[in-house]
Amino acid sequence: MLPSRVRAAGARFGPTPAFVDPDGRPRSYAELDRHSDEVATGLAGRGIGPGTVLGLALPTSSIYAVAYAAAAKLGAATAGVNPRLTEAEQETLLALVEPTLVLRDEAEVDALRVAGEGPPPLPPDPDRLVAIVFTSGTTGTPKGAMFGNRQLEAITQADAGTAWGGGGPSLGSTSLAHIGFMTKFQWHLQKGGTTYLQERWSAGEALRIISEHRMANLGGVPTQLALILRHPRLADHDLSCVQSIVLGAGPCPLPLLHEAHEKLGAPVSLRYSCTESGGCGTGTSPDDPLDEGLGVGFPRAEVELSIRDEQGRPMPVGEVGEVCLRSPTAMTGYFRNPEATAAAFWPDGHVRTGDLGYVNDEGRLFLAGRSKEMYVRGGYNVFPVEVEEVLLAHPSVAAVAVVAKPDLVMGERAVAVVVPADAARPPALDELRRFGAERLSTYKLPDELLVIDALPLTAMDKLDRRALEAAVRSDD
Repeated sequence: MLPSRVRAAGARFGPTPAFVDPDGRPRSYAELDRHSDEVATGLAGRGIGPGTVLGLALPTSSIYAVAYAAAAKLGAATAGVNPRLTEAEQETLLALVEPTLVLRDEAEVDALRVAGEGPPPLPPDPDRLVAIVFTSGTTGTPKGAMFGNRQLEAITQADAGTAWGGGGPSLGSTSLAHIGFMTKFQWHLQKGGTTYLQERWSAGEALRIISEHRMANLGGVPTQLALILRHPRLADHDLSCVQSIVLGAGPCPLPLLHEAHEKLGAPVSLRYSCTESGGCGTGTSPDDPLDEGLGVGFPRAEVELSIRDEQGRPMPVGEVGEVCLRSPTAMTGYFRNPEATAAAFWPDGHVRTGDLGYVNDEGRLFLAGRSKEMYVRGGYNVFPVEVEEVLLAHPSVAAVAVVAKPDLVMGERAVAVVVPADAARPPALDELRRFGAERLSTYKLPDELLVIDALPLTAMDKLDRRALEAAVRSDD
């Protein structure tokens, strides 16, 4: 369980920094254990305990890990929100779980500490809820994926086995509310490495931290790798320390993989999963040739992979269908949403990812797109309907549709296809981005603008997104 991992790591690794905050302050494993004990005592006085939810709307720092561990020591679940989201978006997510308490800044957490105190040990309970990770799945409707002790133990086993130690310095490349930290915190504790945090990821700062602290692994999403490789001061940093590159968030353009291998001289491997699967899915080997046969690899650990049609029937080798995953790491369901939970699983326990793909005769997975219009920009899911709703409120917009097109750096980039209210005075891209920024996170804003006379419709008078995609391609 997470509380016992925190205590064991504190005893084993003591003064070793577990985290180094964006301002350079370290927090050791011993301090993480002691501080989370003290915060847990304060949280108990605020009503946090078994069956309750603690909301974390904190900036990226080690205090997030302290609060998360403190809640786990009390038997409560933690629901974190990405600090990159707007205040309105954060409130929408938190409203889904109705937390007993929400912590928003470091001072709030420090004020809860009761020096020298700590909660009594919890009795073991493999089904106790520990983490709620927000996701939109493939529908665009926010939901909270639930993970208990049983799932977290399976994830730790899949990633780290039972061995302790062996961890080195690493760079935190995603929000701590992301699946990559929420379900893998135990793995980090078990390895005993030091994670360097950035308040907001930037290629320049990442280069400095990786080279200065001689990090052996470069991890993140393909967009981050592209930005690092294209940074104007890349050559000024000694990256000879990098021995491996591991990329999450699905496929990556082959030219980018070749560029990474050539410039950094390190083998590259890809990981594919989804939030609902607990961040465990398929992966490629560092020894795999970087060619058209790479795909996103084979199932990892105890993951079972199947490709199915809309009725849940298995598809033949080479045929495209929905990618489905079954594993002991998968979520137990969506928080207080039995209907969405039922829709997320096939009766045999396979998670429906909403992604389309196929397997070759070796069982290697290749992705072929998404079953909905969702696209992934810089590792973040974006749903056109949400963006369209905001942009449509602009007085110069009569109609709008958002479509994505491939991009070597961002993975995909968004094009806002707009029908102006006044053909003689169409809105400018910067104008739409400023307008949308009031309600949308930066990564959801359109990258390009295409002005047309009318949106194409199908014979059923529905938006013809295929025609729009063709129009966007022809506009290049």
